[in-house]
Amino acid sequence: MHDNIGQFLSKRAAITPQREAFVEWERGRRFTFAQLNERSNRIANTLLAKGIAPGDRVATLLKNGIEFVESYFAIAKIGAVMVPVNWRLVATEIHFILEDSGAAALIFDADFDDSIATLQTVQPSLPCLHWIRCGSELADLPCDDYDTLLAAANPAEPHIGAGDDDNLFIMYTSGTTGHPKGAVHSHTGMIWSQFTSMSTSDMRGDDRFLLPLPMFHVGCLNPVSLLVHRGGTGVIMRDLDMGQMFRCIDAQKVSIFMAVPALLQFMLNAPERAECDISSVRWIATGAAPVPTSLLDAWAALGISIHQAYGLTESCGPGTLLLPDDAAEHVGSCGRAQMHTEIKIVDAHGNTVAMGSGEAGELVLSGRHMMKGYWNRPEATAEALRDGWLYTGDIATWDAEGFVTICDRKKDMIISGGENIYPAELENVLAACPDVQEAAVIGVASEKWGETPLALVVPAPGTSPDSDSLRAWCREHLAGYKVPQLYECVDALPRNPSGKLLKPQLRKEYPGPAPF
Repeated sequence: MHDNIGQFLSKRAAITPQREAFVEWERGRRFTFAQLNERSNRIANTLLAKGIAPGDRVATLLKNGIEFVESYFAIAKIGAVMVPVNWRLVATEIHFILEDSGAAALIFDADFDDSIATLQTVQPSLPCLHWIRCGSELADLPCDDYDTLLAAANPAEPHIGAGDDDNLFIMYTSGTTGHPKGAVHSHTGMIWSQFTSMSTSDMRGDDRFLLPLPMFHVGCLNPVSLLVHRGGTGVIMRDLDMGQMFRCIDAQKVSIFMAVPALLQFMLNAPERAECDISSVRWIATGAAPVPTSLLDAWAALGISIHQAYGLTESCGPGTLLLPDDAAEHVGSCGRAQMHTEIKIVDAHGNTVAMGSGEAGELVLSGRHMMKGYWNRPEATAEALRDGWLYTGDIATWDAEGFVTICDRKKDMIISGGENIYPAELENVLAACPDVQEAAVIGVASEKWGETPLALVVPAPGTSPDSDSLRAWCREHLAGYKVPQLYECVDALPRNPSGKLLKPQLRKEYPGPAPF
């Protein structure tokens, strides 16, 4: 028997057919595992009838919803390869992914009719032969209607077309510089990603997991798979809305949810927090940035702990995890290696940095959940995957107990007066300032120093920090050469859908040079 992610849904439907699998909050639709499996079988047989074969790529341009979930498992069952597309991209960016992946079909939401119309004008240059649209209203587009196909299709289990190390999905990185790269993951990789998450975090079969972040991101696709594997219930939010999040948590008795640190901060200030009962929540999964002590304390006062994770698209999610019991003593750390994951930190010559030495190096990961490589990018694959290790491009240190602290991305490091300065360290210090909601630090050209740090600060509500007060705060917590001399207060920081700061965009907006 080959391990196939789609077959996991078939097994789950056989074991607990009437258990609630997914709830759509906005639409009010509910699906048992038996219902979800039947719908997934119908989509799988539809794709087979259209000639989709094992190894063919099927792209999806879908908001969070049951159509995304059932398409994922359907594509997996028949051995095709899902290409989940970031729906925030414009038509030209979507075009690149469809062309680069060689997608034979696209399943899309009616929300994106305009982008699809644009794409279909250049269809001869695309490999996409089948366009399947999800939406209640008819569209003036050459495409098939998803619900019509679903209703007419065979509900029987399709032939399982792949498994183990065969390709399961290709997920394109955010592409903050140049074209994005497609990280290729296998059925085995996703299974071990699930094993890793289940065995490191407090996951239970009766959990109700809120899914407010986009499913096209690995941080949400992993829980979608995990919930079916474990038999929990996923509560889907089509769009991220803080007020609706609180109402949803209250009404659906959510026990776990996901949120980036910036969202956690915003939620504390939302008026709906006082109006809704969120006592059902045991813990929150977060990543993309360290969580300051003040934020940990604020959520702890509500009886909710924070699990701080570090991972990548290329690692199928897991990497390290900082559990609540360790958070107070290791603020700023992203924790230790998760179960089924090995880590080390290496210097420029590839030598392992000793734990507790304080020396910074590149964080590298190993485990069966790492990507197979980048789609059609042999050189990039060879650079990222070496001797069984994934080179993350993140600079980090680790203490004597193995707790990892990310210093910064290699490419984000600032060299000022010959000294290496890691913006993440400065951002952590600024985030701990009572007058700062969040901060980003970039390097700008300096005639005197080569580069100098510029701190872009979002003030905390009700505060008005200035350069002098921020500089004074930094001097208390940083060596003199690290203290930014330039500060700019802004209303918000640009982020991609996974919550990561868009440093290239900031560099474009603030090119410098520094006045000194």
